[in-house]
Amino acid sequence: MALANLEFEKQPESTESQLILRLNGKLSLETVSSFVTQLRPEPSPTLVLDMSGVTFLDSAGVGALVQLFVHRKSAGKKFALAALTQQGAAVMQVAGLVKLLPIYQTAAEALATGA
Repeated sequence: MALANLEFEKQPESTESQLILRLNGKLSLETVSSFVTQLRPEPSPTLVLDMSGVTFLDSAGVGALVQLFVHRKSAGKKFALAALTQQGAAVMQVAGLVKLLPIYQTAAEALATGA
């Protein structure tokens, strides 16, 4: 079985105060540890995760997103999700997080609404 992989791709519309990262791969039990380790110390005041490249999202991945959201909120930083795949949106819906986490259709929409 191939190892699960998750890569971060900094988007060109990122600025000093707004970081947009496109996630590519699986956000699952196999990748959440490195995901949290890499993104938790992110100093940017606003972080938008473009989820359009996430091929699989499981409950561990959802937990990592919530953990990151809570950590950033307590530090006075902004966080948003954008462009969830159909599977990702379904998982977030089942987990009851669509009302808790800021979720947008696109990264541009997230930034426009002050995410």
